[in-house]
Amino acid sequence: QVQLVTSGGGLVQTGGSLTLSCVASGGAFRGHAMGWFRRAPGKEREFVSAIRWSQGFTLYADSVKGRFIISRDNAENTVTLQMNSLQAEDTAVYYCAGTGSGFHYNKELSQEWPYHLWGQGTQVTVSS
Repeated sequence: QVQLVTSGGGLVQTGGSLTLSCVASGGAFRGHAMGWFRRAPGKEREFVSAIRWSQGFTLYADSVKGRFIISRDNAENTVTLQMNSLQAEDTAVYYCAGTGSGFHYNKELSQEWPYHLWGQGTQVTVSS
């Protein structure tokens, strides 16, 4: 059974960078897309970014557009989130997630319901 294993979180100063990685272990990822979500203290989990697994089309939340870059390595079953110019409001637990094989429109990929596979979450803390 495929599981998602997340790594790369940590503590960084404002303006710094971090890279998160998510590896699909136990088999190849054959879903339509993988995405990143985050939950800040006291807030609901929110969409950050997604990438279509075959075409590589990317999608970003407005709050991270221009600062975060999502990429994937199909051969390594890995999705990476490069986070630059980090701000205090980026502090959250970050989760990677994978959808099933069916197609999803962009609007759907920014919601949680298409994602049935979730990683364990990794803490990102941005300090001033």
